[in-house]
Amino acid sequence: MNTLLGRAAARLFPDTPGHHGVLPPLLVLLTFVTGLVDAVSYLGLDRVFVANMTGNVVFLGFALAGDKELSAVASLLAVTAFAAGALAGGRIAPRVTEPVRLFALLVAAHGVLVAAALVADLADVTKHVLIVLLALGMGAQNAVVGKLAVPDFTTTVLTRALTGLAADRPGPATVRRLFSLAAMFTGALAGGLLQLHHGTAAALAPALLLLTVVALAAATTPRPGQGVPS
Repeated sequence: MNTLLGRAAARLFPDTPGHHGVLPPLLVLLTFVTGLVDAVSYLGLDRVFVANMTGNVVFLGFALAGDKELSAVASLLAVTAFAAGALAGGRIAPRVTEPVRLFALLVAAHGVLVAAALVADLADVTKHVLIVLLALGMGAQNAVVGKLAVPDFTTTVLTRALTGLAADRPGPATVRRLFSLAAMFTGALAGGLLQLHHGTAAALAPALLLLTVVALAAATTPRPGQGVPS
C-alpha cells in the first residue's frame, strides 16, 4: 500500500516528491469522507453541515430570521462541537512531535466518533447526538490537517481551491485542486445516494471504513522526508 500511496503522492507533488510522504492521497480520501459525512448531516440531520462551518453560520442567520426549515439549535450544536473538536486537536498536536503519527492518531479518533454516531443512529438516538459526534470528528480532522499544511488539501473547504483554479496558471497545483473538487463531489454524491435511499447508517459505514484505512496507512508509513518505496 505504501508503494502505491507514495507513487500517487509523487504525481500530486512532482516538484517535491517525497516531501509530504504519503499524506497527499490520504488527504484526498479524507476529502471524500467529508462529502459523505456532510451528505448525512445535511440530508438526514436537520439541514446542517458538520464540516462546512461557513454554511452553518449562514444557516444560523437564516434560522434566526425565521426560516422554518432550518434549526438554530442544530446549527449552534454543529459549530460548538466542531470548535470543541478543533480545540482538542490543537491541544494534542504540540504533544506529538511526528506529524504522521499525529495524523494517524486524530484520524483514528475521528473514526471512533463516526462509529459512535453509526451506533447511535441504529439505536434511534436523537439527531442532536449524531450532530455533536460528527462535528467533533470533523473539527479534530480540520485541526490536524491545518497543522500539516499540505498545499491545496484542506479536506473540508473548497473555496480556495476554486479560486486558485480560476486565478492561477495551470500547473501541478491545478491537478491537486481538481482532485480535491472531484473527491468532495463524489463523496457528496455517494453519501447523498446512500442517505436518501438506504439511511444514515448505510452512508456512515463507508466513511468509517475509509477513516480506518487512512489511519492504518498513516500509522504504518515511513516518516515524511525518509522516503517511500517506489
